Amino acid sequence: MKKDIQITPVEGVYIAAVKEYNKEFQMDDWNTYIINENNYPLETVLIVSKGFDGNKITSTFRHNLKLLPAKSYAKVELLQPDLFEINNEFSVSFFSEKGFLHQNFLFPKQSIKESKRTELPVMKEKGILAK
Repeated sequence: MKKDIQITPVEGVYIAAVKEYNKEFQMDDWNTYIINENNYPLETVLIVSKGFDGNKITSTFRHNLKLLPAKSYAKVELLQPDLFEINNEFSVSFFSEKGFLHQNFLFPKQSIKESKRTELPVMKEKGILAK
């Protein structure tokens, strides 16, 4: 039965961490974004995030987007600097023209650093892509 299940790989969808200036608090924040580089929209996007490392486990956050248009992005959540010391996982599920798709994205501990920023797709910003 397992051999009959077809898992379509997710392509053109990313989770990124972007360092941005927060005018209200006059400091830099790291925010996570979901990016859709595809030429089709993503519908009913569900994002579940959590941090973990051994016995350290954060609260689980759930986010919902009804629609993420083609070639667009949306802010998911703020990442507190304390979370950089643990693994941060984002579980993403959505519907598209390819059906129902799912993928887990991971920022390994200590991977969110200014020195690791690169050019991001669609956003035209520098940031870090989750693996």
